[in-house]
Amino acid sequence: MTEDIFAAARAFLDREGRLIERRLASVLFDGADASGVIDAVRAYRNANGGFGHGLEPDKRCPASLPIDVECALGILLVASRGDATAGSGDPVADGLVRDACDWLASVAAPDGAVSLAFPVMERYPRAEHWSDWTYTPGLNPTAGLAGRLHQLGVTHPWLDRATDWTWVRLESGFEEDAHALIEVMVFLAHVPDRARAETVGAHVGEWLSKADWYRADPADPGYGLTPVHLAPSPDSPWRRLFDDTIIEGHLDRLVRDQQSDGGWPITWEPPGGASTLEWRGIETLRALRTLRAYGRL
Repeated sequence: MTEDIFAAARAFLDREGRLIERRLASVLFDGADASGVIDAVRAYRNANGGFGHGLEPDKRCPASLPIDVECALGILLVASRGDATAGSGDPVADGLVRDACDWLASVAAPDGAVSLAFPVMERYPRAEHWSDWTYTPGLNPTAGLAGRLHQLGVTHPWLDRATDWTWVRLESGFEEDAHALIEVMVFLAHVPDRARAETVGAHVGEWLSKADWYRADPADPGYGLTPVHLAPSPDSPWRRLFDDTIIEGHLDRLVRDQQSDGGWPITWEPPGGASTLEWRGIETLRALRTLRAYGRL
């Protein structure tokens, strides 16, 4: 049964997935070198050091946007964790990540915070939820960007400012949704000041219980972030927030959600057919990684 799940999902990625997910699957499951993923990510890079061109598929804007930088960092981190080959390309050493930090510094508010997107995206196809609310600097994405950069071992003046800003925001409380909270959880998991992270992290369970767009019930068919989004592996520092029953329920739901074509569905409306398939490839790879991490594959 599990072999069928895996084979059907890989066939879906081979048939419908974009190059990045196919390259990532090769790194994660076939032991391929991560340099191919880095090359694929580089295709979304702009001359200013940022990333665009719909790397996050809900908008087709070619201009650099912070959300696309965050996606690039996340992809590079997945590739580096799965790469079994020593000496493959290092996006930090070759300047790919440093240049992205320079670009973030150029578009950040004076306090270091950045927004998800800019009005330039309005000239291009985009999902309805990508609107002017994404122009306000906030924890989503500033905390997540900072957390991923700390995870990569980066040092940069903008990262220092963004980290200080995030601490100030978190230590005054949290009243945002689950999308912002998952960014905060990345930050708290990787920021170097561990004592401070543990103190603030003690409040995450309480914050989560009140957050919009958190989907605790495995039977809920609607859109939302689930416990296996927030703790995608048993060794996640946030696994402690969820009891075994709820994790197993969401893993069962993840298995049931695989479609007859081998891929996983999405629960929102991207701007077009290509974006839909790109997202389904992303979600299919996420499902495989989660199921494997929890011993279901």
